[in-house]
Amino acid sequence: MSAVTMERRRARAGSRNLLFWTGVGFIALLVVFAIVGPNMRHAYDAQDFTPQLGPNAVNWFGTDHLGRDLFARIAYGARVSLIIGFLVQVIAVTFGMFIGIISVFAPKWISIPVQRLTDGMFAFPDLLLAIMLVGIFVGKGGGLVPMVIALAVGAWPATARLVKTQVATLKDREYVVAANAMGAKTLYIVMKHILPHLWGVILAVMMVDVAATILAESTLSFLGIGVRPPMPSWGGMIMLGDSYKESNINMLIWPCLFLSMTIFALNFVGDGLRAMTDPKGNQSR
Repeated sequence: MSAVTMERRRARAGSRNLLFWTGVGFIALLVVFAIVGPNMRHAYDAQDFTPQLGPNAVNWFGTDHLGRDLFARIAYGARVSLIIGFLVQVIAVTFGMFIGIISVFAPKWISIPVQRLTDGMFAFPDLLLAIMLVGIFVGKGGGLVPMVIALAVGAWPATARLVKTQVATLKDREYVVAANAMGAKTLYIVMKHILPHLWGVILAVMMVDVAATILAESTLSFLGIGVRPPMPSWGGMIMLGDSYKESNINMLIWPCLFLSMTIFALNFVGDGLRAMTDPKGNQSR
């Protein structure tokens, strides 16, 4: 291996580590912002100020068309996005791992129908399925729970397919074959020899999928069928900001900026985790 190649790999690794820790730092700050920001200075739903103010000493991000503080609303929108993003993925990963493991270890009369169900779910685009399910719930009042359910239903098949592929490979490893030969129960094999090797890749993919979920939630809210007013969400704020961009561009800039930075940060974290858990793939680049 030449010195030039080694130097290039070190440069790539350094750049990847920088992006990873930048993403981690931003997400950590965003979590703090989402926890303390909504009530740190002003209530997110209080109409206490002059409408459509620019950034100032009292309202750091300005105010919207109703005189509500944009800083507090952006912070509350961050809370909504993070809760929905991570909760959807926890549900999707839990159910997807269960389905993926069953597809490999269960008897054929169980595994084949489960695989067909998973394959069938891919016939429905995630966002279209979410729009359909959320549309059903909107007539019954809407809310965060229907949003989480709708997005989780569309998210678990990808996790199930990934887990199935990983588990099918691990099942043929020597230590798993040896455990089978010694009469170990399937549950023991899964807990002892399968799950420990899955968490790394699952966590890496989960970070990227959280970003996709947050983007999907924002899209639904932008379309008016997501998070319902007066609860702020970045997608809903972008929709309002687009309507008022001629008179108050701040209403559009701040939610777009935070949404974009969050998507980038989560992808940086996911890519960094993938590189850490896949050293062979990392070396081949």
